[in-house]
Amino acid sequence: MGPLKVMSDKPAPTMLLTSAEVARHVSDLAKQIAPNITDETVVVCLLTGGIWFAADMTRALSDLGCNPLFDALWLSSYGDETRSSGSVRVQAGLQRPINGRQVLLLDDVFDTGLSLSEAVRIVKEAGAAEVLSAVFARKPWPTARAMEPDFVAWEAPARFLVGYGMDDGGRLRGLSGIGALDP
Repeated sequence: MGPLKVMSDKPAPTMLLTSAEVARHVSDLAKQIAPNITDETVVVCLLTGGIWFAADMTRALSDLGCNPLFDALWLSSYGDETRSSGSVRVQAGLQRPINGRQVLLLDDVFDTGLSLSEAVRIVKEAGAAEVLSAVFARKPWPTARAMEPDFVAWEAPARFLVGYGMDDGGRLRGLSGIGALDP
């Protein structure tokens, strides 16, 4: 896979995963997750980047006969920057009561771990009985993170990822595969 042509003044990303490879990773992960949740589980998508993964994952789970409830939590630590601000802002909270329920958090990428850690804190404070987490991509990180996700679809390289929900200042989220923009 070579660079993708993108209309911009920035170089095109080098594609790392095709849409078919993304779909295979999601399907494989759904098979791991399905035995661990029920139709009473509340799947919580971390917005904005997680929506692509959450949509595909909930369909893959449904194909396996698992139809959990759905909600979203909008968190932000990057904004339009290429590095985390080091803090997480809650842009919009949960809409569904989760007291006493199992929650499965879904996010696109796990790098610093800040967003996922904050999401775990929020759902526990809202009364979740159990919290599981799944991410599409886990990037290596030079220091220990506060937590690690329970389920990971793809071990990503230490590169700046775009596509499938991951962005460069709001751009390139819609790529159906995953690419890298390297400095």
